Amino acid sequence: MIQPGAKSLRKIAVVGRGTAGCLAAASVTRLHPGGDYELHHIYDSRIPVIGVGEGSWPSLVQELQRLTNLPHETIQQRLKGTRKYGVAFEGWGCRDRNFTHYFTPQQVSYAYHLSADLMAELLHESTRARHIDANVAGITRVKDGAEVTFDGRPPERYDLVFDARGFPRALDPDEHVEISFIPTNTAVIRRAPPILEERNGPVLQHTYTRAVARPHGWVFVIPLTVHTSYGYIFNRDVTDLAEVEADFDAFLESDGVREFAQRAVLQFPNFVRRQLFDGVVARIGNAAAFMEPLEATAIVSAQLQIGMVLHIRLNRPVEHLERDAPTVNRFLVGNMLCYGLFVGWHYSRGSRYDSAFWRLARDGVWPRHRAAAAPEAVDCTALDKFDGMLALLRQPVIDREDWDRMCAVPLTSYAQVSQGLGWS
Repeated sequence: MIQPGAKSLRKIAVVGRGTAGCLAAASVTRLHPGGDYELHHIYDSRIPVIGVGEGSWPSLVQELQRLTNLPHETIQQRLKGTRKYGVAFEGWGCRDRNFTHYFTPQQVSYAYHLSADLMAELLHESTRARHIDANVAGITRVKDGAEVTFDGRPPERYDLVFDARGFPRALDPDEHVEISFIPTNTAVIRRAPPILEERNGPVLQHTYTRAVARPHGWVFVIPLTVHTSYGYIFNRDVTDLAEVEADFDAFLESDGVREFAQRAVLQFPNFVRRQLFDGVVARIGNAAAFMEPLEATAIVSAQLQIGMVLHIRLNRPVEHLERDAPTVNRFLVGNMLCYGLFVGWHYSRGSRYDSAFWRLARDGVWPRHRAAAAPEAVDCTALDKFDGMLALLRQPVIDREDWDRMCAVPLTSYAQVSQGLGWS
C-alpha cells in the first residue's frame, strides 16, 4: 500500500505512558511502513499509572489483537479482564426500574473490563521505540514540525508529536470547551476482592459494568479477575467528601463487600480542548478531552484520535496538511462533544433519589447543554447531530436508511437509554 505521507514522518514522539500514550506508540509501530523512522516514547517514570479498573467499547477487542498479534484469550488474561457486554443501570431515570445498555448485536458484541496499568505494559511490549525517561517542559510548534523541551537535556525536533500528558492544570475558555452539562467532578476509587476468578482459561461469563445511582451521585462496579474496582462519582461542590465516604461504606455493605482498599480521590474536569490537532501536535487521551466514566468513552476516544491523525499523516501528502488539519480537528472536537451530550443526557430524567445532587443534575446542570454546545460557541455541529438523534426517537417509525445513524454512539444506544430513562 502506497502511503504518500510516510516520507514526511521520519521522527515521531509520543509523550506520556498512560493508556493513550501506549496506544499511540503501539499504533505508530504497527502502522508506519518499513523501519526508516525514529519513534521516541517519552515519559517520566516518577509519574505512576493509576491502575484502576476500566471499561471499554467493543472496538478495543480487535484493536488490541491487531497491535499485539496475540490471541484474544491471551490478551484478556494478560489484562486480568472480563468480557463486558454493556452497562447495567440501577435506579436511573424517572421510571424507577433498572435497565441495561447492551452493545449490539446484543449478547454477541463485547468489550473488556481491564486493568489500565496492565494494558499499558502489554502495549509497551508491542512498541519499537527509543524510550526517554525525562520530564517534558513544553511542546511547541516550529517550522515544519514541533520541538519538545526537557528539564535537564537538550530539546528534540519531531515531525509529529502525540501529547498524552493528561489533564490541563486549569481550564482556559480560549483553549477549552467546558462540558458544564455533566454534573460530576470527583471520584473516590476503592478496590475489593474479585467477583470472578480465572480457572483454566479466560473468564467467558457475560459481565456488565454496573452504574448504581446513589443520593450523592453514582457508583461504578467493574469486575476484574484479580479484584473488583468500585468508584463513587460525585460533585465536590454539592456534597462533602465525608458524606460520600459514609454512603460509599453503606453501599459496599449492602453489596456484601466486607473488606476493601482505598485507592484514590481523583478530581477531574469535564472538557474538550478546542484544538486537538494542528497538523503536527496531536493531543490525545486526557490531554484532549475528558468526561466522567459513565459510558467508558475515554479509551474509545483515544483510539479515534490516534487512528485519524495517523491515517491523515500517512495517507495524505504533506502539502495538503494545512487544509486537512482543521477538518480533522473539527471532526474530533465534534465527536467528543457528541459523547459529552450523550453522557450528560443520562441525567435528564433524574433518578430514584430526590436529593440535592440529583435535583441539580436534572434541573440545573443538564439544561445548560444548549448554550454550552451551541455551534457558534464550539465551532462544530455536535448539538445539531444530538438533536437529530432525539428527533428520530420521537418518530413512530424510523426509516431503514436511518438505522445506522451515529452521534458518537449508534442509534441503538440512544434507543436503549431513552427507553430506560423514561425519556420518551
